[in-house]
Amino acid sequence: MVVRDALGANVPLAGVGCALSRGTLARLAERRHAGPFAAECLTEDYELGVGIGAIGGRSRFLRVRAADGRLVATRAYFPARIDQAVRQKTRWVHGIAFQGWDRLGWGAHPGDFWMRMRDRRGPLTALVLAVAYLLLILFGVSWLLRLAGVGEPLVLSPPMEWILVANLASLLWRTVLRFGFTAREYGWVEGMRAILRIPVANVIAIMAGRRALGAYVGSLRGRPLRWDKTEHHAHPASLSAASVAT
Repeated sequence: MVVRDALGANVPLAGVGCALSRGTLARLAERRHAGPFAAECLTEDYELGVGIGAIGGRSRFLRVRAADGRLVATRAYFPARIDQAVRQKTRWVHGIAFQGWDRLGWGAHPGDFWMRMRDRRGPLTALVLAVAYLLLILFGVSWLLRLAGVGEPLVLSPPMEWILVANLASLLWRTVLRFGFTAREYGWVEGMRAILRIPVANVIAIMAGRRALGAYVGSLRGRPLRWDKTEHHAHPASLSAASVAT
């Protein structure tokens, strides 16, 4: 969001912690002729933010800290169960990647075009991750076979070696940033857990991408859209209050 704001691209709403002017909502409603909110969209908050930019409205992302140094933010836990996490991410991929392509287009502003490509990478990410993990398994099997004296060693060309080195460097850079930003707000223990959750997040992305593609193909065939609502049973504020009370 910080990068979007710096590039002047549309800032999609994230469902919580947003403020809208009545005048902007009225202009959106007038343009859509059916109210400002798109009930048929699975990620209506995302589409609402993009729609504000489409009518010439301005949006800003504010990063503010309180007097105690903590970020002013709406805090919530991501679903802890794998099935709930997949359902949540499926709705995001379906709504942002597939519906967003159909309903919102790509935008004329270079920043908007770039960010919409980034937003819609979910299905491609799922495919690339699935292939990568499959290759990792095959590499492990071939390595064991070579230890047993079966097969020939794999010889990589210099360009392929450079590609692998560049990808490894990118992975390490992303891991360091993930740890750093998480540890800054929640401590180094949570920073380490954020690293350990990377493969879990990848598996969720693969499952959600496949599920979102199936749902989108079904909608093209006339199947009604299904809203996979995620139940949030715990909230950081309530748990913090309970710990203070005890």
